[in-house]
Amino acid sequence: MDRTENDVDDQFRSLMEGLRTTLPGVQVLFAFLLVLPLQASFAEITDLERIVYYVAFFGSAMASVLLIAPSAHQRLRAPISGVERRSERHLQIAVSLTIAGTIIFAVALSAAVLLISTLTLTDSVAVAATIAVAAVLAWSWFYIPLVTFRRH
Repeated sequence: MDRTENDVDDQFRSLMEGLRTTLPGVQVLFAFLLVLPLQASFAEITDLERIVYYVAFFGSAMASVLLIAPSAHQRLRAPISGVERRSERHLQIAVSLTIAGTIIFAVALSAAVLLISTLTLTDSVAVAATIAVAAVLAWSWFYIPLVTFRRH
């Protein structure tokens, strides 16, 4: 079923509004991870902690790229190409980019929790804390919208 131009426009505006609230969290995590290697104690982390750091760092960078993409599209499409700013296909792609960015951010956030927890807690407590955060994240970000709302 084709959406009307106004419906696509409303959906796109809604997506952009959601990204305005998501992006600051991704960018704060990325900024934190950018400065972490500059700390003297960073040289003392284990190989496993270094891998977890890189998963968090790379994930937050990729999430930033994917979550910023839809707004970059908006700025580039009409003025440069003459292509209409919003179309149903563009909306579908923007939603896909947003979902991919959200999933990657979830992985990066979980990795950051694991990294900081291993540096400040015992390994078993760090793993438990990470599992707790990942579980709440999976429940609140994915289960509720995909499963709970489907039932009602």
